[in-house]
Amino acid sequence: MDLASFQLAPDAAEVARKWLQSLASEKRLALKSREAYGRDLSQFAAFLQDHAEALADTAALAKLTIADFRAFLASRKGGGISSRSIARQVSALRSFFRFAERNGHFVNPAYVSLRSPKLPHAIPRPLPEEAARETAEVSLTFAAGWVGLRDRAVLLLLYACGLRISEALALTPDAMTANPMVVKGKGGKERLVPVIEDARAAVAAYLAACPFDLAADEPMFRGEKGGPLSPRIVQLLMEKLRGALSLPDTATPHALRHSFASHLLGNGADLRVIQELMGHASLSTTQVYTDVNRAHLLQQYRKAFPQG
Repeated sequence: MDLASFQLAPDAAEVARKWLQSLASEKRLALKSREAYGRDLSQFAAFLQDHAEALADTAALAKLTIADFRAFLASRKGGGISSRSIARQVSALRSFFRFAERNGHFVNPAYVSLRSPKLPHAIPRPLPEEAARETAEVSLTFAAGWVGLRDRAVLLLLYACGLRISEALALTPDAMTANPMVVKGKGGKERLVPVIEDARAAVAAYLAACPFDLAADEPMFRGEKGGPLSPRIVQLLMEKLRGALSLPDTATPHALRHSFASHLLGNGADLRVIQELMGHASLSTTQVYTDVNRAHLLQQYRKAFPQG
């Protein structure tokens, strides 16, 4: 991010630049997350400039009170942004001010009092097992030849391996030679993921039919013109499948990843194993699937034994 975009005085902007560099080198935060944090800080700086009629320097940042922080967050909330976005902005500000203090740039004792808003607990909506399996097979009816084989292979990897769409589209022919394969996830973190035979066979069929020369270390899934396959194509494919299979609007490519974890749990897999397969940094992230299964059980119970 260009220093001018921070809307800070030069000395504070230099601290911001070093902060973003540390998020990449030390925290291994993904590029999109770093960009979002940079925008959050820039919005805060713009808010300060509007009130002080000058770019904030490190001395001004050190003197901010908790009332200044809360005024900014109140203005953002008044602008209609979601609680999740506000929570991310709180996280960004705390990270920036903590970095400045830790590295001797300036100290502001007020930032430690910042609190994130309470967020609703997001429960993933997995597909029924039969529907999750059908997505790959039905996709073959939408496109002939290698494109249909490509779509089937992508969907099988999303569901059978619990991959994020970005992870699936980054896979190379070389990565598929190992089982379990090495998947690079968020922040560049690597994990081992087993690949079932159906998925391996689907990828092999696609690679054999693909009309483009594929380097062993380049993304293997290609668009019709030969460039890397866009996530939007997979999203549009799932939109077609929602219509064909009468699936809800929540049936997205990411829902296949959720389905992978939920179905593993429903069939007796250990939470720690699922955590490793999903690449979750914290077990608490994986535990959300116990809530999904509990909600499903209660729903089925109420259907069988309606109250009143």
